[in-house]
This record gives sequence, C-alpha cells and structure tokens, in this order.
Amino acid sequence: METGEPLRTDRILTVPNVLSIIRLIGVPIFLYVLLVLEADWWAFAILVLSGVTDWLDGKLARLLDQSSKLGALLDPLVDRLYTVATIVGFVIRGLLPWWVAVLLIGRDVVLAFTLPVYRRRNLPPPDVIYLGKAATFALMSAFPWVLVGQADWPGAAAASAFGYAFLIWGTVVYVWTGILYIWKAAAVARAVPVT
Repeated sequence: METGEPLRTDRILTVPNVLSIIRLIGVPIFLYVLLVLEADWWAFAILVLSGVTDWLDGKLARLLDQSSKLGALLDPLVDRLYTVATIVGFVIRGLLPWWVAVLLIGRDVVLAFTLPVYRRRNLPPPDVIYLGKAATFALMSAFPWVLVGQADWPGAAAASAFGYAFLIWGTVVYVWTGILYIWKAAAVARAVPVT
C-alpha cells in the first residue's frame, strides 16, 4: 500500500542532509557578510545559494530516496534560521522597518502557541496552506532583491522596487495565512475533545 509519503530513515550522511548542514553553516557567514563587511553582492549570492540548495535538497531527497528523520527536522530549522537571520540583519542595516520584522517573526511565534491544541488531541499539525507557501516564496524572493537594490549598479532602483513590492505582498499574505491557521486551531479546539 503506497501512502505517497517518503519513507524516512535514521540515515544521517545523505546528500540532502549535507546540503542542509552547508546551509546552516552559511547563516553566520551571511550575517557577517551583511552586517560587518556590508558586502551586499556577497550577501546576495549567499541568499540565492541558500534558496537554490533548499530547493535542491528537497528534490534530491525524493529523487535519491534519501528522506531522513534528521532531514525532516534540519531542513525547516535551517529555513527558519535563514528567515530570522535575514529579517534581523535587514532591520539592523535599516533595509526593513522594525514593525515588518515584528509582524513576520510574531506570526510564527503566535502559531507556535497553537501547536499544543493539536498535540493535546493527538492530531498532526494542520496541512500547509498553499497560499502560505506562496507568501513564503514571495518573502524569500524579496530579500535578495531588496539587498541588491542597495548596491551601486544601474538596476538598483528597479531591483529595490521589485523587492519591496514582493515584500509588501508577501508580508500581507503571510499574516493573512497566520490568521487562517489560528482560525483552524480555534475550530479544532472547539470541535475535538482533549484526549
């Protein structure tokens, strides 16, 4: 019987896990390049490389049948670390207003408090809302463009406009999907008794 879910093993040394570990090592390097060196093109390259390897590790896990329990934990952890590091770094550099950072990080903090609703009822967390994936994609696309919008090159103004447009759209949809997740958790809390 096929469930469609990849079989997760206890393997540690897999190609996707190595990519996730490289991405994890890239987080402090990204912050150093962004905040200390202020080398925006290098920071841009690290962000883009992180996005590509994030996509690649998921593809390779399925293609090579190398899904693992470690990868299932490591990949989303590294995603969150990159997101938070980028947001905080951008606020420190003045590329992002602090209140946008509060909205983006606050949304995830609030949603973390909904997880016990599911755990206390022996239910899995809710399925990912496709619109939330789109919002995350918009935000992850916005950050590199905002960054190169600060660099000295002929396309800086267009890159900045493109980046901030994606940032606004992504933030609005990200917050909206957060509200939808909270609504789902409230509905579960009302309808399903605690076990």
